[in-house]
Amino acid sequence: MEHVPPPAEELARLDRELAELDARRAQLLTRRAWLLAALRPPAPTAAPGWNPSAWGAPAAGRPGAPAQPWGYVPPKQPSAPRSAQNVLLTLGGLLLTVAAIAFTLVSWGSMGIGGRSAVLALVTVGALAAPAVLLRRGLTATAEALAALALVLTLLDAYAVHAVAAPDTDGLGFTAVAAAVLAALWTAYGLALGKLHLPLPAAVVLAQWPLLFGAWAAGAPTLVVGWALLATAVLDGAIALWGKGTGTRVTACVGGSVMAFSALLVGLTLSVTASGPFGALAPGALLLTGAAAALAGAWRAPKGFARAGGVVAGLAVVAAVGGVPAAAVPEGWRVLAYLLAGLALTAVVRTRLPRNAAIGVLVASAAVVAGALVGALPGLAAVLLGPVTLLSDVWAGSPEGFRSALGSTLPWTGLAAAPVVLAVSAGLLGSAYRWWPSLARIAAPLTAREEPGPAGAAAPGASGAPWYAGGRAGAPWYAGGAPAARRRPSGAALRGAAGAGAAVLGWGALLLAGAVLDVPYAVAVAGETVLVAGLLALAVRRAGSGRDASAAMPVTALVVALAGAVSAGLLSLASEGASYAVFGALTALFAGASVRAGAGVERAVFAVAATVGGTVLTGFAGRSLELAPHEGAPLVLLVPALTVLFGARLRRNPVALPVELTGALGALVAVGLAVPDAPFLALVLALCGVLAAGAAVRPERRPVAGYLAAALFVLATWVRLAASEVSFPEAYTLPVSVPALVVGFLRRRKDPEASSWTAYGPGLAATLLPSLAVAWTDPDWQRPLLLGVAALVVTLLGARHRLQALLLLGGAVLALDGLHELAPYVVQVAGALPRWLPPALAGLLLLVVGATYEQRLRDARRLKDALGRMR
Repeated sequence: MEHVPPPAEELARLDRELAELDARRAQLLTRRAWLLAALRPPAPTAAPGWNPSAWGAPAAGRPGAPAQPWGYVPPKQPSAPRSAQNVLLTLGGLLLTVAAIAFTLVSWGSMGIGGRSAVLALVTVGALAAPAVLLRRGLTATAEALAALALVLTLLDAYAVHAVAAPDTDGLGFTAVAAAVLAALWTAYGLALGKLHLPLPAAVVLAQWPLLFGAWAAGAPTLVVGWALLATAVLDGAIALWGKGTGTRVTACVGGSVMAFSALLVGLTLSVTASGPFGALAPGALLLTGAAAALAGAWRAPKGFARAGGVVAGLAVVAAVGGVPAAAVPEGWRVLAYLLAGLALTAVVRTRLPRNAAIGVLVASAAVVAGALVGALPGLAAVLLGPVTLLSDVWAGSPEGFRSALGSTLPWTGLAAAPVVLAVSAGLLGSAYRWWPSLARIAAPLTAREEPGPAGAAAPGASGAPWYAGGRAGAPWYAGGAPAARRRPSGAALRGAAGAGAAVLGWGALLLAGAVLDVPYAVAVAGETVLVAGLLALAVRRAGSGRDASAAMPVTALVVALAGAVSAGLLSLASEGASYAVFGALTALFAGASVRAGAGVERAVFAVAATVGGTVLTGFAGRSLELAPHEGAPLVLLVPALTVLFGARLRRNPVALPVELTGALGALVAVGLAVPDAPFLALVLALCGVLAAGAAVRPERRPVAGYLAAALFVLATWVRLAASEVSFPEAYTLPVSVPALVVGFLRRRKDPEASSWTAYGPGLAATLLPSLAVAWTDPDWQRPLLLGVAALVVTLLGARHRLQALLLLGGAVLALDGLHELAPYVVQVAGALPRWLPPALAGLLLLVVGATYEQRLRDARRLKDALGRMR
């Protein structure tokens, strides 16, 4: 049934849709104005010397210029005439830099202190002053090259000052002071010569080191080093937001990211290794300050950076807040402290943070929860897959506890908090599923808010419709949502996913709790079976009710129920009584679920699972009766027999085919069990043939089951004859073949259009194929000769009367019989021939076939058509 929203919610949706329609109308009007302008005749060509920019007309490609049509590609501009000159100037600047470095390192010692100072001062001042002159003359590339040289010279000056004037000064401390001074000088120099692109980014790079090197030089503790890194990151963030030039902002962004990551890593390491709650307070303060700085940057940053800042801030808050209680609890329970801190981040939906920053914080919360859940996966995997070890020793005896049945060496004491983590997460998801409308209303201010741009306008692409409504910008919510590339999940789908996640996590929490507490074996087996029953009830109830628009809940419950049934079944293999009890209960549960479920895939899955459970029970019965595997094979056929009767009862019901196929797989298992003993194998094959013949009574199964029954009966006969060591199978096959051929002849007289395979195929195969199998192992010549003559007669009759079955069966048997007789002589001839001759003949044959490929292809088509025209 369709969900009808409350009047207030529907009114809000209508208001949003009207606003979106207004925005779309404005966009279309703008496009119409451009099209009208494009259809106007072009303006006359301007006279030489005409300069539109002097009258205020905007240049092409700049703000205010007319918009270009969609797909417009501007023509390539001619390359700058000074490109070669710029390359030469850049190379010249690099060579001067290399020369300056060589002079400082090699020729410095041959000059006195005065000469050294004079040379360096003169060259540095000249390199710093030259770009100003060059910029006034328009030589920008030359100015950039000399500015790079000036940067290197100032570094060399700092090195020279340390080597000559202050050789005893600590290297780290001097480097910190020099970096600070040079950063300030280059900042002033870059601001003074605003056309240069290199000085300001270089100043940003130099500004990364003063605080860090200063802290190291002072021998500060690790926490102080973290504060120095964070202060540097804050400075970089300010430059990234308000700096001049793209290069400066990008450099500051990269440097700030590295410094902030390093600072937060220092704080996280100190918080995790703290000896107590008080020891975690100081690192927590560092982490909280970093979170505040990230949020402050995210407040004004673009969309992607704002979300990244929100993620960093959220993770830092979790590490700071959760680190204090985590330091006071045992190691296995620390994850719970971080989980609670991560869940507390969801309160950001009630704050006034910008939308993208708040989304980043929510992503951080989800990441913390996901990390906590990942920590519980090893224990849950051990609970589910551990009972596989019982397959090697079935019914060895009931173990004492749950853990001993799992055979896992996991440190269960360290996983004490894992069930609690799963239970808390399940409870929150279940609460979200239960009170989803209220949660959606709480999150509506966040999801519907438009991100303010630099001037307070809405960000491009922002939509007033909340994401949980399934809509998109420019399209109403009732129109089916966004395109596939940008479609967001609807509220019903998200609610269903929350409910499904709650069911899975709750099931995992109960299983893992049993292993952590090491409950008795009987309790563990009974508990897993009860959980399967609960999941089946949930799957049947949700699948039968139409309240949920999403199928996530019933499908997830069904999948988890199947996984739980497999785990419970494997766990029960330790004890005979537990095996019967668990598989009997599972069979009954799945059968009842198939009855209660509506028509569909779920009902078929339930019925198939019940069939598998019944097949396993019949196998247990043979083991309990102390029968050998081949002796217990006929018992396994009880369930396939029931599936045949069940299919006859259901007829064309969609559930019938999956159940019958599952029964066929059970029959295949019975055949596999009977393979070691030929007489039992013949019996099982005959019984399978009876079942296939019973299925062939139904018209819809006859085309497949009829041929299968005939093949099984024939195969059972051959196996029985082989088991009895019969050397003359013709004595048994000819009495069957002759009546079968007579019946086929009468069938063809009555219905000339009947296929020869239907009329003569079974009768011929019943004698020719067993005789061929015996002839290949017969050292005498009489049987191969008689078989060859009979096959030749059958082949000639098939060719004479245009009967496909006779021609192909007789020809195939004749060819194989002749190959058997000629094989020894072929081997002798092959041994006498040179070894190069067979490959040469094969190559020659390929060449001939290749040269006459078209003719051979036409011959093959004619042969195919001739065979197709036969009956």
